[in-house]
This record gives sequence, structure tokens and C-alpha cells, in this order.
Amino acid sequence: MGYILNRRRPMHYRSIWISDLHLGSRHARTGEVLDFLRSVECRHLYLVGDIVDGWELRRRWQWDDEANTVVQKILRKNRKETKITYLYGNHDEFLLRFAGLNLGGLRLAERVVHETADGRRFLVLHGHQLDGLVHFNRLLERVGSRLYGGILDFNLYFNRIRRRAGFGYWSVSAFLKYQAKSAVRYVTQFEEGMVKLAAGSGVDGVICGHIHRAEMRQVQGMEYLNCGDWVESCTALAEHWDGSIELLRWHEDRVCGAGGGTGAHDAGPGGAGLVSAARSRGGGRGGGQTRQPELAGLFRDSV
Repeated sequence: MGYILNRRRPMHYRSIWISDLHLGSRHARTGEVLDFLRSVECRHLYLVGDIVDGWELRRRWQWDDEANTVVQKILRKNRKETKITYLYGNHDEFLLRFAGLNLGGLRLAERVVHETADGRRFLVLHGHQLDGLVHFNRLLERVGSRLYGGILDFNLYFNRIRRRAGFGYWSVSAFLKYQAKSAVRYVTQFEEGMVKLAAGSGVDGVICGHIHRAEMRQVQGMEYLNCGDWVESCTALAEHWDGSIELLRWHEDRVCGAGGGTGAHDAGPGGAGLVSAARSRGGGRGGGQTRQPELAGLFRDSV
């Protein structure tokens, strides 16, 4: 199923999750982010970490007017009674000192629980909490981040050539990640670790970001949902008013495609729009609750 969005009549969702915008880095797709935000409205908006790239800004200041516009657009949604929750990640960990604060309606937290319209409960957090490199070898993690940035630089020039030849977007970094056995093993371990973390909170599933791989699937009997990123795949998760959740892939002029499935692929023809992927829906799950994260918003509000 596909959605072609009318800019004058945005799609309305109950909740939206986006992560890894990396505003302030040269790879941030601020134009696509702005188009997406203008094309959707929602009651709950979750910013699932690495929205601002503090690492890159400390190394080289690259904040521009478009990044300002993205922030202004988010705050404008807040003024329209959208409940906004910001879950900090590893690249915007400087916000840690403000966790728990409510800044004009925008809440800052490390993790929260979201309850869908059909009664399911999801632990929402960025996902860097499982990355041992964050805790034990920050230098190695930053070296990996630099290498990833170099691959994205090559990806940018490579896709300029592809566009001139009439081809759609193709992610070099996604291809390399899917070819590397160690990367595949890391993704698998990450997914399993996230659902184990969620199980300890007595919820039905987990929603996260961090690894720049959009996904919706069952892992060890729990729902694992990853909203992807906005430096490559340009994806988001959206909850409909009946509680079902979909993975949205943003496409614009065949340039910004989603690297999902078994590897990166051409975006294919078509204009700007949202293409829906798998839909998540299911009943509640019991379980002992060992830790109660902060509750996000007014969950059982009327639709």
C-alpha cells in the first residue's frame, strides 16, 4: 500500500516515532525531514535519540538555517497540542543533565512506555544503552563513527552519479553492512538484547533507533520495532488510530529511498510520498515488571 501525501492535507496519525536525524552533521537530510514533518500530523511525537549530532558539532560546527527550521517545525507542532517526547541518544547525550524536565511541553527522558490505542505497551528508548562501546571504549566508538561518516561521504557522490544516469537512490553503507557477517551478527545481538531489556519492563515490545536499520518483526515472542534513520533510509514508525503500527518509508524524486529488506535497493519511480511497510498489531502480553519507566503522555485518550 502506498500513500501520496497532499501537502495541504497532511496524513493524521495517533503517534509517530523518528530517530537519528543527526542535525548538525553534513549527512543530515534536513530537507527530507522538513517535507516529512509538513506532511504528517499526530497526537504523540517521539524523537527517539540522536536528533542533534553533538559529536559532529563539537568537531566542526555545521548547524545551518534548515536545521533551525526543523527545530522550529517540531516546536510548532508542540504548540498545536502534539505531545512531544525527546529520548536522548549517544550523539545527543549532552541532554542527559536535563532528563526528566518538561520544557514548554517538550519532555526529555531516557526511556518511556507508550500505550497504543489497542492496549499494547512499548518500551521506547534510543538503544545505545546496550552498546558496550559507549561505556567501555568511547574512543573506538568515535573512530567507528568517523569511518561511517567517510562511507556516507562516498555514498553522497556515488548517488549523484546514479541520479545523473537516471537511477534511484542506492545505499552503499547499507550494502556493506548487509555483506559483513560481523555487522549482521551485531544487528541480531542488538535486536535480541533490546527485547530482553523490554521484557524486564513487563511490556509487549520495544521501539528504538540507534543502528540505522528500520525493522518491524517478532523477536523471541516480542515485538521489535526500529524507526530507522534520516541520513540514509529516511523512515519512521506511525501508529494509526486503531493502534496498528506501520513502517513509513519516505521517497522524494527517487533520491531518498529506504534500505530495508535484505539489502539496499533503488527507490524506484514515483513522486513524493509515504510508502507503508509491515503493519504491527496484536494483543497484550503479561509479565512481571521489574522496572517502571516513565509513562509517556495520556495513553488511553479518546480518538
